[in-house]
Amino acid sequence: MQNEQQAAKPLERRIDMAVPMADIEKGVEQRLRKMARTVKMAGFRPGKVPFKMVQQHYGAQARSEVIGEAVEKAFGDAVREQNLRVAGYPRIEPRGGEDAAALQFSAVFEVYPEIRLNGVGGRAVERPRIEVGEAEVDKTVEVLRKQRTAYDKTERAAEQGDRVVIDFTGRLNGEVFQGGQASDYPVVLGEGRMLPEFENGIVGLKAGEGRTFDLTFPADYQVTHLAGKTVSFEVALKGVEAPRLPAVDAEFAKSLGIADGDVARMRAEVRANLESEVNKRIGARLKEQAMQALLDANPVDVPRALVDQEAESMAEAARQDLANRGADIKNMPIEANWFAAQAERRVKLGLIIAEVVKGHDLQARPEQVRALIDAQAQSYEQPEEVVRWYYSQPQRLAQIEALVIEDNVVNWVVANASTTDKAVSFDELMGNAS
Repeated sequence: MQNEQQAAKPLERRIDMAVPMADIEKGVEQRLRKMARTVKMAGFRPGKVPFKMVQQHYGAQARSEVIGEAVEKAFGDAVREQNLRVAGYPRIEPRGGEDAAALQFSAVFEVYPEIRLNGVGGRAVERPRIEVGEAEVDKTVEVLRKQRTAYDKTERAAEQGDRVVIDFTGRLNGEVFQGGQASDYPVVLGEGRMLPEFENGIVGLKAGEGRTFDLTFPADYQVTHLAGKTVSFEVALKGVEAPRLPAVDAEFAKSLGIADGDVARMRAEVRANLESEVNKRIGARLKEQAMQALLDANPVDVPRALVDQEAESMAEAARQDLANRGADIKNMPIEANWFAAQAERRVKLGLIIAEVVKGHDLQARPEQVRALIDAQAQSYEQPEEVVRWYYSQPQRLAQIEALVIEDNVVNWVVANASTTDKAVSFDELMGNAS
């Protein structure tokens, strides 16, 4: 066998190989004779079929199998000989030549990149800082009150925050358009389900009153045949209900799971939950910055085969998620190429992180794994059962180990990058900033 390695694309390799035809023929005959011992044909007892008939019926199959195994062995030997890390599967191409005594072919494949890690010392990382105080607890309690809003019938005119019931008809060029008509339609004014201009046309009406007004849809409106168009709406108001928020009292505390209705205990729980959520969001921001710092510091080419595999895996996960939600995925084709950019980022990070972990001894330690499992188990009624559940299945344990490794890498980046603390507001961190 003669090998010759040729570089094409940065990570693409080609190895030219040849297998003596004598070896192929010998292998075919050995396989056919082995088959002849058990092969069954009408008119013959098993093992008594003439060899020529076995050759006629099974010769092509045997040759294909022997050639496949020979090619696979030749490729494997060449890869080991040249110490190559193959990514994905090779593409085998026949290769013509003057030597009829040998089967000549080429294997085209990709290899893993050689990663020489660069430091992250010059990379900027901002660590959000926020203190959860009484003001943040007050805001959260107010949100919880609004989630439990009750509505009472009122005879006054509709205001922002009211729940109203309306009939409406919309006309474009004098014709009722699709989706432009409804009866007994409930709307909470100010909730944002309808266009602000439409809701403004309802404000000030009392039950039994109506109004006609023009409305121009935004140029980027999602219903394309209405985008930028001016329509006429007729609205009839059938009822107005004023919002009533619950008092912050024992009943309210009980509705949040505080059995004895102690409001102070309720606020303490709200605060503890807020602090936990704040820590999660700070961790998520640090992780995103740390991963980006690693990518920026370590530009790397990645094998297309690995990206394609990751994109297909992500597409399959999306299909499964939709199926679990009851969607008919047969009518919702999800293409792997939709995830190409995200898949490439994941593959790059996976390769870089593996080198960081190896180079800086950031493997998950048993005590770290146990600490994370214990932390997750605390939110369940029987934590010890959750701990046993994780340790009873290697796959579950591996998921926790991966999270620990990720945390170790983030902590390493934060410790070695140019990390500064940045005060942020509660609303900004929670995504409520206007």
